[in-house]
Amino acid sequence: MTTSNYASEHETEEGRVFTVTGGDWDTIVSGTDPINDERIVVNMGPQHPSTHGVLRLILELEGETVREARSVVGYLHTGIEKNLEYRNWVQGSTFVTRMDYLAPIFNETGYALAVEKLLGITDDITERATTIRVLMMELNRISSHLVWLATTGMELGAISIMLYGFREREYILDIFETITGLRMNHAYVRPGGVAQDVPDDAIRKIREFLRVMPKKLKEYEDLLSGQPIWTERTKGVAVLDVTGCVALGVTGPVLRSAGLAWDLRKTMPYCGYETYEFDVPTHPDGDVWGRYQVRLAEIRESLKLVEQAVDRLKPGPVMVADRKIAWPAQLAIGVDGMGNSLEHVAKIMGQSMESLIHHFKLVTEGFRVPPGQVYVAIEAPRGELGVHAVSDGGTRPYRVHYREPSFVNLQALPAMAEGGLIADVIAGGASLDPVMGGCDR
Repeated sequence: MTTSNYASEHETEEGRVFTVTGGDWDTIVSGTDPINDERIVVNMGPQHPSTHGVLRLILELEGETVREARSVVGYLHTGIEKNLEYRNWVQGSTFVTRMDYLAPIFNETGYALAVEKLLGITDDITERATTIRVLMMELNRISSHLVWLATTGMELGAISIMLYGFREREYILDIFETITGLRMNHAYVRPGGVAQDVPDDAIRKIREFLRVMPKKLKEYEDLLSGQPIWTERTKGVAVLDVTGCVALGVTGPVLRSAGLAWDLRKTMPYCGYETYEFDVPTHPDGDVWGRYQVRLAEIRESLKLVEQAVDRLKPGPVMVADRKIAWPAQLAIGVDGMGNSLEHVAKIMGQSMESLIHHFKLVTEGFRVPPGQVYVAIEAPRGELGVHAVSDGGTRPYRVHYREPSFVNLQALPAMAEGGLIADVIAGGASLDPVMGGCDR
């Protein structure tokens, strides 16, 4: 018989129904005497404002001091990982891009690298496709950090920086739309390469962005770094040293802001990052201020990487040559959106019956992936994004599981919040930069 400590149950005509009560909330409240203990238990969330998504925090307060903090996740659960088991390997890109919706290119690239490793074609990915992946990831890293800066500024009272951060992010989303046809949720990076080449118009927009963005970063620092309220709300707030980060599995800018220069692009390179010139910014203090400094510095390093990638783009194919894997598409962006060009469809239809059958089977059924399992990790804006992919030899994944940095990093919130003020829970939580779409996939 199924029982639950957290859900009452009753029988209905359809079977046993459980009513979820919200963890051990009732137990916590019943054990508290607010008059004698001078202690109250409050919910922060799961509404969106100030929690960077539908995150629920159960806070035990003594006055304005947080005595205990508990994170409750799952309110944005989408079942994406399970859905992948019912779609072919290429269709998986369309699902994973929607997890961490602020870093879709990273979700796609991690997935594509894992599938390519299972297929044994990692070394067959063309130079142009790999360079485009680096270009897109670094642009995406900048846009993600801009959203962090904008939303964190808003939560700490700096409304102007919220407007400016989203304004500059529009530059990048416009570039993404020019390249992929979509501002977000692109399904652009696919097993074997990328969906289509980068048009000349996008290169022009990227070079314009590279010219404008350094000036904007200087404006951000002029606006915030010397501002007394900003420094008061960030310096010495929500401190988590390097020992705590390592113990809790925290990675990304939060770990680097505690002084450890751990960046998978340097320590475990992929996509040719070892051939690029860039630094790994760190900060010694491990507080909200340090995380702010590290992310601004990372935007500057990403700008350097984008410029190098643009300069490296050489003419060539953007998909592997193996026609049993390469997605059979020559995409064209027009007024009606994105899809196979009419010339390409006519060519397939007119070649031979075998060509048409191959096209039909590859699109509807997909390619087969040899049985096995792999783990691939990349450096996403929030930290180590790992993909564990398992194949049973079929045309669909047997299992795909993501090691999502938002989910792991949220473990650190109680360590950062307990003993501090309730106002600093906002600053500390924001400095982790959680995206609940990735956490609750």
